[in-house]
Amino acid sequence: MPSIDGAAFDARDDQSSARCPYCDRPFRRDRFESLHRGREHPDRLSDRERAVFERAAREERTELRRFRLYALGTLVALYFGLLITAAFVV
Repeated sequence: MPSIDGAAFDARDDQSSARCPYCDRPFRRDRFESLHRGREHPDRLSDRERAVFERAAREERTELRRFRLYALGTLVALYFGLLITAAFVV
C-alpha cells in the first residue's frame, strides 16, 4: 500500500480524476498528477510530459508567491490594526 505524502493524494478512488501511469496513485486534479510525475518519476518523462510538469511547477510557484504576499499583507494589516487599537485603549 503506498504511503500518503501530500494533500494532492486522494484515497477515494471513485472521485479521482487522474492516475499516475507509473505507480497508479489517484489524484484529484490533472495538475497534481503531472507535478507528482515530475517530482517522483523524472527519469521516465517524455519531452511533452516534462513540458507539462514545468508549466504546472511554474503555475504553482506563481500561486505560492501570490499567497505568501497576501498572507504577509494580512499580517501587516492585522499588526498595525492592533497597534492602533492598543494606542487608543491605553
